[in-house]
Amino acid sequence: MATGIRDKVAIIGMGCTKFGERWNDGSEELMVEAFQECLEDAGLERKDIQAAWLGNCFDEAGAGKSALPASMSLRLPNISVTRVENYCASGTEAFRGAVYAVASGACDIALAIGVEKLKDIGYGGLPEFNSLMGVVNQLWMANMTAPGAFAMLATGYAAKYGLDIDEVRKALAHVSSKSHANGALNPKAHLRKAVTEEQVLNAPQIAYPLGLFDCCGVSDGSACAIVTTPEIAKSLGKKDLVSVKALQLSLSNGTEFAYDWDGAHFITTSKASTAAYKEAGIKNPREEISMMEVHDCFSITELVTMEDLHISERGQAPRDVMNGFYDLDGGVPCQVDGGLKCFGHPIGASGLRMLYEMYLQLHGRAGDRQLKDPKIGLTHNLGGFPFMNVCSIAIVGKYGA
Repeated sequence: MATGIRDKVAIIGMGCTKFGERWNDGSEELMVEAFQECLEDAGLERKDIQAAWLGNCFDEAGAGKSALPASMSLRLPNISVTRVENYCASGTEAFRGAVYAVASGACDIALAIGVEKLKDIGYGGLPEFNSLMGVVNQLWMANMTAPGAFAMLATGYAAKYGLDIDEVRKALAHVSSKSHANGALNPKAHLRKAVTEEQVLNAPQIAYPLGLFDCCGVSDGSACAIVTTPEIAKSLGKKDLVSVKALQLSLSNGTEFAYDWDGAHFITTSKASTAAYKEAGIKNPREEISMMEVHDCFSITELVTMEDLHISERGQAPRDVMNGFYDLDGGVPCQVDGGLKCFGHPIGASGLRMLYEMYLQLHGRAGDRQLKDPKIGLTHNLGGFPFMNVCSIAIVGKYGA
């Protein structure tokens, strides 16, 4: 009977580039930058890594769909390297491959790395859904854009709970303002300027009710992790281990779009988080989760995710947001590092960037944004497009906690 991976794998090193408009660096340079920090943090040499996974969505780095760019750029020792892609969960998917390899005993030490050069793909933002989904999507949702689709999520949420759209907009403004305040404390964030709720509300509209500051930016970046067993980590002299408590993935089967989607929530997030809590032994996430990084591609996505993660009760996330429950000094700080709002969303890197912040916090190395004695951190990615999507959940924490 499956028992999950709780405390079977430890993270012994992580690295992350500065995110931003990295015009002078290619994917190769970004991977090297993150990898060098990661390798030094782990106290290992290249020869110690036995297998690797590369998360990447659009950027093919001159080698088709293969993982050769990672193997060659990092000068890995002719080991197995696998490229994975799962929309916005691509970085976490690379992490899942490395973690499962170690947990299964297939290898002792594995690398997960994610990278994306969105500024070079020819779009002002993410590609339109037609570009992502091909001819079938052109028939279903011609000219659908990401802001337009998520704007419908905001109006759907307001309609379901009988809220005035201005009430929802005020909550969304606090979501964005809170994240920008956190990002201003983070030297690796792309956008580091705090904004007021008034500025968010008065910003140019992109797709009503979403304004400019309700949308995440476009950037380049890379992040990576090295994982092993707790026993090997201890033999290497590692203390205060950060271990993986749970990894869960849920994909839409399409029926929610056709039949029972309410337009206000994501079934995949609710299912993946429920499974992740069970795997991690978490009974009351509102009380037990210390911090989280969620997929705030748009502020409304973060708002509904707070409920899909079973932290806020249904229809109550706006109240919790306005009460400061998700602020840096609140009950469950959300977007501790600034989130996608301040880092942008280089797709293959985002999931690992989120884990990087959890790792720093658990080791007490997050500087001005350091939380007091966090125990458990959660990361969440939501990819694809609102009606049919991919959701990944990772829970990490202090070993044995």
